[in-house]
Amino acid sequence: MGKYPRQEILDAFDAYNAAREHALETGDWSRWVDCFREDAHYIEHAYGEFHGREAIREWITKAIKPFPTMIFPIDWWAFDEENGAIVLQVQNCLPHPTDPTGEVFQFPNWTRLVYGGDGLWASEEDVYNPKRDAPRVVGAWLEAGGKFASEEFITEAEFTEDTKKAGG
Repeated sequence: MGKYPRQEILDAFDAYNAAREHALETGDWSRWVDCFREDAHYIEHAYGEFHGREAIREWITKAIKPFPTMIFPIDWWAFDEENGAIVLQVQNCLPHPTDPTGEVFQFPNWTRLVYGGDGLWASEEDVYNPKRDAPRVVGAWLEAGGKFASEEFITEAEFTEDTKKAGG
C-alpha cells in the first residue's frame, strides 16, 4: 500500500480528466492547471521543465494556442498504487480540419502523473518524440486544410521550418 489511499488518487485522476475535457471544450486551461500542487514539477520533452503551477499555466496556454482543436484521447492507463502514480498513453490528436468523419492526425504520448495529496498532482512527465512525430503529423494535417490558430510557437524543437511554412 502506498502513501495515499487508492480511491483518493483515482478521484484526483477523474478530476484531472474532467478538467482536461473542460479545457478542450472551452479553451480555458486554468481548471486543468489547478489540478497541480503550487510547487508541482512538469517535464515536457519538447518544451522543457516547469517548476510551479503558474509556470505550468503560462506554458500550456502558449503551447496549445496554435492548436485549439487538438484533443488527447486516452488509449490506456495503469495504476501504480505503491508510488501514487498513474501512467497513461494519450494521442496528441488533431481532428480532420474539413471532414468531421475524416482521418485524424495523431501520435502517441506517454504520461506519468505522481500524486501529491489533497486531490492535487505533484508532478507530470510527458514522454514522446515530437521532433520525429510532430512535423509528419502536423504537416499532413496542414496538407488536409488545417490552419494554425496562432503563428506563435514557444520552441523550435517541435516544428521544422518546412512545417511552419506549410501552415502559413
